[in-house]
Amino acid sequence: MKIYYLLFSILILPFLSTAQDGLQTVKGQIIDQQSEMPLIGATIELIGNDALGTQTDFDGYFVLDGVPVGRQAFSVSYLGYETVTVPNVEVSAGKEVMLNIGMQESLVQLEELVITASVDKDRPQNEMATVSARQFSMEEVNRFSGGRSDVGRLAGNFAGVSTADDSRNDIVIRGNSPTGVLWRLEGIPIPSPNHFSTIGTTGGPVSALNPNLLSNSDFMTSAFAAEYGDALSGVFDLGFRNGNKDEMEYMFQLGAVTGFEGMIEGPIQGTKNGSFIIAGRYSFLGAATALGLDIGTNAVPNYQDLSFKFNFGRTPLGQFTLFGIGGTSDIEFLHDETDDQDLFAQQDEDAFADSQFGVLGLKHNLLLNDKSYVRTVIALSTTGTTFSTNRYFNQDTSEEYTLPFDRADDSLDKLSISSFYNRKFNARLTLRSGILIERTSIGLQFLSADLDTESPVGQQNLITAYDFDGSAVTTQPFAQVQYKFNSDWTINAGLHGLHSNLNEKFVAEPRLGISWKAAPKHTLSLGYGLHHQNQVLPIQLLESTDESGNPVLSNLDLDFTQSHHFVLGHDFKINSSWRSKVEVYMQSIQNVPVDPQEGSFSALNVGADFGFPQDKDNLVNEGTGRNMGVELTLEKFFNQGYYVLFTGSVFDSKYTGFDGIERNTAFNNQYVLNALAGKEFQWGKLKQHRFTIDTKLTTAGGRFYTPVDLDASRERMSEVFIGEEAFSLQNTSYFRWDLKIGVKLNSTKRKFSQSFFFDIQNVTNQDNIFRRAYNRNTNEVNDILQIGFFPNFIYKLEF
Repeated sequence: MKIYYLLFSILILPFLSTAQDGLQTVKGQIIDQQSEMPLIGATIELIGNDALGTQTDFDGYFVLDGVPVGRQAFSVSYLGYETVTVPNVEVSAGKEVMLNIGMQESLVQLEELVITASVDKDRPQNEMATVSARQFSMEEVNRFSGGRSDVGRLAGNFAGVSTADDSRNDIVIRGNSPTGVLWRLEGIPIPSPNHFSTIGTTGGPVSALNPNLLSNSDFMTSAFAAEYGDALSGVFDLGFRNGNKDEMEYMFQLGAVTGFEGMIEGPIQGTKNGSFIIAGRYSFLGAATALGLDIGTNAVPNYQDLSFKFNFGRTPLGQFTLFGIGGTSDIEFLHDETDDQDLFAQQDEDAFADSQFGVLGLKHNLLLNDKSYVRTVIALSTTGTTFSTNRYFNQDTSEEYTLPFDRADDSLDKLSISSFYNRKFNARLTLRSGILIERTSIGLQFLSADLDTESPVGQQNLITAYDFDGSAVTTQPFAQVQYKFNSDWTINAGLHGLHSNLNEKFVAEPRLGISWKAAPKHTLSLGYGLHHQNQVLPIQLLESTDESGNPVLSNLDLDFTQSHHFVLGHDFKINSSWRSKVEVYMQSIQNVPVDPQEGSFSALNVGADFGFPQDKDNLVNEGTGRNMGVELTLEKFFNQGYYVLFTGSVFDSKYTGFDGIERNTAFNNQYVLNALAGKEFQWGKLKQHRFTIDTKLTTAGGRFYTPVDLDASRERMSEVFIGEEAFSLQNTSYFRWDLKIGVKLNSTKRKFSQSFFFDIQNVTNQDNIFRRAYNRNTNEVNDILQIGFFPNFIYKLEF
């Protein structure tokens, strides 16, 4: 009966909530951007209606009632601070608007001088990120066509990110492996937040991050600030938004990819400005496969996730926030339900995969005085995967039999503690220093019959690739400062440290960023960073045998991979809505694990799949790599009812293995071009309804690949590559056109809005190559295509 009560509540509550004549409430908090102190008495006004304004209270909060539904702009002012303009805020009938605004203290303290700054939507939330960084919003994740409400796929629209793979959301930045990406949530590193993810990878087929909970977050692609470490290619620094601290609000959503979703938020009784928000999703992608839609496999994926944040408000001991995210997923690939175009399965094999991950964290923010604060986060995280395959031999004959072929049982349980001290000495100088300590309990086991090269085909035994039960401790101290010489010159400098008890290595990494406003509309930036990263555990913990036949961990002492990042950028603010950005970069990579036995192997080429090589023991840190390129972004932020985004990247990504030969990396697409645009039409008596159309065109160079040794593959009945010709061939270019149409209806009589979006992915049903692989059933090398025409839909209610 509970499900009927839930459905009844969803249907009836919208009609019990009321709003007045298409008006809504806008609320939020205004703080000092460097010290995070609330600004008391700051003024916020609705632009175009001077009579509609208010001031912040003792805690920096404000409530502005009577704001018309539609796109609105606001002005925020405070004595001694730069006035801020917040444009194009979407005000809907179904949900109150939350604005959290940071203001910068003016360097020129003259009463007669008024300095105005608009909110730079491209500028990162983290003020100490100088180059190759931008912020993104929940609205962008949901707005762009073809994104499947996936944060990882959103990043594919930005310059420097390669997206020529429909099956996964791996973030390939400037030619680097996806393993070099760092995911953070509320200031703490987290495992890959994706369903069907595996240990060591950072992507997956479906994101478990719910964009409806995200606050404005940062994405960084090079030379990142000193507080970020153990990453080589990029950082996703995410945060969950707070719930409504005054009223209960609800959201219900249906989507072909995201499934059934419900969200509830509201105040926490007995707290001062406390709030909570909880959201859960349950997939029904099986309906899409039943309709014959192409999702890359005939198997039915099952997944669900839960996200939440409890902000307990201000207390005498500071502000405490409890947050969490968790998800589970499973899928069964059955050989008799698989065809030769399946992206993930084989026609002579049954495969079973289960994965789960979870994060539970407690954040404490303590304002020491009006200039400094301490932020501490303690988190527990877990991630695990079980995977097994059974292979069929002599299929469709009276002698058919099966053989256990792969068995994996991997888990990581981590305790993380992060704490930093932030002090704003004055309007010019800010210091931040802290430490991150992570203790990981490791349980990894993988056995594969493919490693048995001595037994005849069909009689192989399971051989252990790795079997490790232990722990690891990583420590990362950092210190960074920002100094503003004047309103034109800013420098960010810092030092980051990294220590691991697995290899007992410690490194110090200098970071530097300089920004110069050369003219009112032109800003030049320069960045440098030295970055190191631990090796992925499935490679570092591989087993081999010594001369006596005893198992040893021959990769355990591998050093960190090292990368020098150099970036030069130019920002041109064409006008208040348009901007262009050009960045030139070079990355020099050393200490890359390579294989003395197979000279063309390099760890730089792994990480964009569900697993890692199981035969790469006795590696040495003698490989190198280099990435260089130029990126262009031309962007019109949403204004006057439309937006435009064009990004282009031309780059070259090379590596050198143990044999000393320079080759293309697996991620060297050489170019990526994205063109996005969207238009919004208002209609209705009060112009409260919206019709939207968004489109996206993407083209990229094909990835390089290693040809298959067909004769050796036929002999072993398993894919064997020609190592001497590694990454010598290139797939054809990738092209995809996506189109998204939407309608949003805002009630003028109730607090209620509903939206419907129809998102057609790969409109032209373009045949893009996924990979060329040896097919055991045909005994040939066949082309496997990426996902074809796929219509996605989303229906959303807010009240």
